[in-house]
Amino acid sequence: MRKVLFCLMAMMGVLTVSAQSVYDFTVKDDTGKDVSLAEYKGKVLLIVNTATRCGFTPQYKELEVLYEKYAKDGFEILDFPCNQFGEQAPGSIQEIHSFCTANFDIQFPQFDKIEVNGANEHPLYTFLKAQKGFGGFDTSNQQGKFMDEMMRKQDADYDKKSDIKWNFTKFLISRDGRVLKRYEPTEKISDIEADLLME
Repeated sequence: MRKVLFCLMAMMGVLTVSAQSVYDFTVKDDTGKDVSLAEYKGKVLLIVNTATRCGFTPQYKELEVLYEKYAKDGFEILDFPCNQFGEQAPGSIQEIHSFCTANFDIQFPQFDKIEVNGANEHPLYTFLKAQKGFGGFDTSNQQGKFMDEMMRKQDADYDKKSDIKWNFTKFLISRDGRVLKRYEPTEKISDIEADLLME
């Protein structure tokens, strides 16, 4: 059994290393059904790990505005709730979905809860982090300064690692599945919109 598990883990590692685009990955939707990200070929994607009890949770509203504005042009937001940061995404995916629709009327797809760092991280996030590492918080604003100080207390070298730092980290994906840019949670949605217009 241990041998089989090791082989499976090795195969997952090979898949992540050999992956050329996000289309090589399969995820589970909010009903537990497998979804190939190849279904989103030809669309601009924003992949985001979210939480419902975070200081950044109001970004759901801004993300929904962005989605409604550009969905007709082939833009999709793929939402992956994650409970790894301060346990701020408690509850089942159904409870999370109910909260988000009731409070922010989100229309973009939500997927099953995942882990984005560590031994159980989803291979999609292993790939995303390998493509775009941490670029730093903007410490010229209060939020960025707070996040930097909080992280540095936990790990003085946190900024040298590519792991996801907090909820609402975002990755912009091109129409051909390439990872274009990574946005930390303190970055403005208007900056993402500017990049969307260029794409």
